[in-house]
Amino acid sequence: MKFSEFLLSKSESKTYTWIVFFLTVCESIFLFIPPEVFMTPPIIANKKRAVPIVLAATFGSIVGGIIAYCIGLWLFDSVGVWLINNFATMEKFEMAQSLFVRHGVFIIFMTAVTPVPYKLMAICAGFMGFPAFLFLGLSAVFRTGRFAIVGYLLWRFQERANTIVKKYFWPLTLAAIVIAGTGIILMFSV
Repeated sequence: MKFSEFLLSKSESKTYTWIVFFLTVCESIFLFIPPEVFMTPPIIANKKRAVPIVLAATFGSIVGGIIAYCIGLWLFDSVGVWLINNFATMEKFEMAQSLFVRHGVFIIFMTAVTPVPYKLMAICAGFMGFPAFLFLGLSAVFRTGRFAIVGYLLWRFQERANTIVKKYFWPLTLAAIVIAGTGIILMFSV
């Protein structure tokens, strides 16, 4: 059995919904793999799983956003600096901070709907004392919209997606990683 077929068979489990939730929490704090990578297998394996998976990704993103925001707000000198030093650089964080000062809501939108790292902006928002309810509200709306669109497209084109993923699993996985890396580069080249 190919790895892609194994993954698709395991993704039909109800437990996989919790895996999507947990990995999306991690993506919102430190992981640089787009949530769509976690969302795709269960939806293309069984289109009835689209709503639970979208909800798991949404709630995972909100919980992760709250954690990242709180790290920036209360734990920046310890955990925040450690995360930044291990997953970016302080110069990149300072650049993110200046972008956030100039473009606030637009930056939240960009990081919520594109592969640009949401986690740096969430930590930055907390560090700068950006209004928590505004940050989380905008994040929830835009991230939910992103996940709902992906979930709908995977649901709508489930049979085609299943065939494509089985045939091109590794190139698609590498493409997702490259897209995330491109988002990081674009974010810090502005």
